Amino acid sequence: QVQLVESGGGLVQAGGSLNLSCVASGSIFKVNGMGWFRQAPGKQRELVAAMTSGGSTNYVDSVKGRFTISRTNAKNTVYLRMNSLKPEDTGVYYCNANVMTVFWGTKDLWGQGTQVTVPS
Repeated sequence: QVQLVESGGGLVQAGGSLNLSCVASGSIFKVNGMGWFRQAPGKQRELVAAMTSGGSTNYVDSVKGRFTISRTNAKNTVYLRMNSLKPEDTGVYYCNANVMTVFWGTKDLWGQGTQVTVPS
């Protein structure tokens, strides 16, 4: 079995910071791209930030300059540092990873989601 487990999130005042982390565990051969999505109430899930195994990054325009994605390949872990948080950053944040497993081929996995709330 292969899974993603997230941690972090919570409630923070506008202008504050939060850190999210996500670990891929199980029978893993290699983790390819990893990223973070978010879903606000009544809205579609959107890509926030992504990072390839080689270190290339991609951000949605609304978080550029405020959020930083990073990863530790040896630990199959991806992080999201969120600074200068705004009320519009509120939502459930999901980790996503494309994982080459040992026994079951390549899978696109999702974490369980973690709530981030920035009151207005």
